[in-house]
Amino acid sequence: MKFVISDPKNGKSYSKTVEDAKTLYGKKIGNNVELSMFGLSGLEAKITGGSDKQGFPMKADLVGTMRKKVFITTDRKRGTKMRVSRRGNTISDDTAQLNLVVTKIGSANLAELLPQEKKAEQGAASVKEEMIKQSLEVAGTTKAAEAMSKEEFKKGEKKRS
Repeated sequence: MKFVISDPKNGKSYSKTVEDAKTLYGKKIGNNVELSMFGLSGLEAKITGGSDKQGFPMKADLVGTMRKKVFITTDRKRGTKMRVSRRGNTISDDTAQLNLVVTKIGSANLAELLPQEKKAEQGAASVKEEMIKQSLEVAGTTKAAEAMSKEEFKKGEKKRS
């Protein structure tokens, strides 16, 4: 389960992935939970929302763990309502992400407990570049495929476009 923990003091949010979060099953949106069991000592947070494995968001006033279709008002002036799917307010094994807001921080700083992951400096190749590289490898021209991965080829590709 993925936790998105936001710090109201500095306005930043941090993410942490936990393999076994069965201790949170049965908790509801609005409950306070201690996160020391997940390696975040002295941290207490309030559950503010979440989503299930298919991406449907949780709704605080929908009781239970199941997914239901509810009416939501989209335009108050016209009274337009939409029928949308929402997940109940109780955490279960279908919950994939939980949104938490820190209510109590222990002795350690939140940035120290949850270091942000640095993005790779060299970006991933685009889909077009990967397809060209695969086609060159299939055609048997390995030298061309090796040249594809070099920076000179990428710079030349950028100049042409």
